[in-house]
Amino acid sequence: MENRTDRPERPSNRPQRPVAGRRFYDEQNRPVTPKQFRPDRDAADDLAAEPRAKPRGRGGSDNRDDQPDRGNAPARRDGAARPPYRQDRPERAERGDDRPRYENRAPQQDRSIDMLFGLRPILEALNAGRTLEKIFLLRGTKNSLVGDISALARTAGIQVQQVPVEKLDGLTRKNHQGAVAFVSPIDYAPLDGLLAGLFEEGKVPFLLLLDRITDVRNFGAIARTAECLGVQALVVPSHGAAQINGDALKTSAGALNILPVCRENNLQDTIRFLQQSGVTVVACSEKADEAVGAAAADFSGPVAVLMGSEEDGIAPELLRLADVRLKVPMTGQIQSLNVSVAAGIMLFEVARQRVNA
Repeated sequence: MENRTDRPERPSNRPQRPVAGRRFYDEQNRPVTPKQFRPDRDAADDLAAEPRAKPRGRGGSDNRDDQPDRGNAPARRDGAARPPYRQDRPERAERGDDRPRYENRAPQQDRSIDMLFGLRPILEALNAGRTLEKIFLLRGTKNSLVGDISALARTAGIQVQQVPVEKLDGLTRKNHQGAVAFVSPIDYAPLDGLLAGLFEEGKVPFLLLLDRITDVRNFGAIARTAECLGVQALVVPSHGAAQINGDALKTSAGALNILPVCRENNLQDTIRFLQQSGVTVVACSEKADEAVGAAAADFSGPVAVLMGSEEDGIAPELLRLADVRLKVPMTGQIQSLNVSVAAGIMLFEVARQRVNA
């Protein structure tokens, strides 16, 4: 009986023609003949051919040390030898840097840099006095840690939201344990201490109140304009305000690192406190009757400018408390300005009067 392992050896010579039914095409979809089936190819070319490269991935090698030496590489068609890598890239060789090949492909920033996960880490951060922007807790969770976090956040004026698990999973892929908190890149300043410090230093207060400005880039642009025009502090509500993150810092061109930001629980109480302190509150709203520049309003004294949200402007209860109500004159058909542009116009009018005074 014939042994299955006793097979005839494979013939050493290659077939003289391709297998019937198989066709080969190049990248332009043109029929071509492989090298091993060309009539001008002989056995000497097969012996002089380079060894087949190892496959990459499983079972192969992806180490550059396993590759053949570039110095012994075959010559090009024009007769010149292939230059080394540094000579092939003269501009890189002159710089002498070892930057990666794909210089513009930076690794994705880890979102966990500005976030905290877990009930215990968030509670310890609140006890340590760290500044948190917002806290998300899993809806329906009731234990002592959740109660302590809610109480401390309420005292510090930090917004706490009860959200479903899908919201938490969308924020991070890590084990959040039903609690996620955003860490603020800046430290908020108390408004009462800041205002008292301005009066003690002999400065005339120039403040900017933002009512429910939720767009991060608008907030950053307003902060940039405010710092350039001499605003001494921003006042934002603890609920319904834009999150101060990396995008806000970038849009502000670093102004949020210089300009103090005060976070207040209730803007109505804040306006009353400013008025009792001798600060005139000026509201910029399209619902006003007088235009900026046309009214005989004096902004050379202590002033706090109030700007409203992008959607519905200043809240009615805040607009009624304002001492002065002005609007930006417009003669076009759109009759709508971006809140950062309107804030820049209003702040410029205050800065213009102060410079002339």
